[in-house]
Amino acid sequence: MSVEIGDDLPDLELTGADGPIRLRDYVGKPLVLYFYPKDDTAGCTKEAQEFSALGDDFAKAGAVVLGVSKDTQAKHAKFTAKYGLTVPLASDERQVIEAFGAWVPKVLYGRDYMGIDRSTWLFDKTGKLVRSWRKVKVPGHVEQVLSAVKELG
Repeated sequence: MSVEIGDDLPDLELTGADGPIRLRDYVGKPLVLYFYPKDDTAGCTKEAQEFSALGDDFAKAGAVVLGVSKDTQAKHAKFTAKYGLTVPLASDERQVIEAFGAWVPKVLYGRDYMGIDRSTWLFDKTGKLVRSWRKVKVPGHVEQVLSAVKELG
């Protein structure tokens, strides 16, 4: 299963800093859901810093931003504190990551393994998927997502 453009926000749960997060609870406002491989790595840190830096702009546009990885909430707390992040980070064992088709084969230094595809998903206020970005390259990405949120009106 993979969420496609026009699909409704799945009724799935993540673990947040304050307990369970139900994705369907975000219906009513735009939701930016981004998946990233691992806390405290170069690209993931830069992406989280950029989402945090533009957090007020996303809020002004009425959107919620939520980052997701397999890291535990304890790791997320350390990562957040170390870099002063303001974007909320959720943990997922793989259920949500797999539902979005973001658990993919990867290769690093000639070694094959499964990992998270850096990807971003934009749901409108009705809970419909309106845009997705796969195999994200961090430079300029957050600005592209903010622009897409603003286009929702």
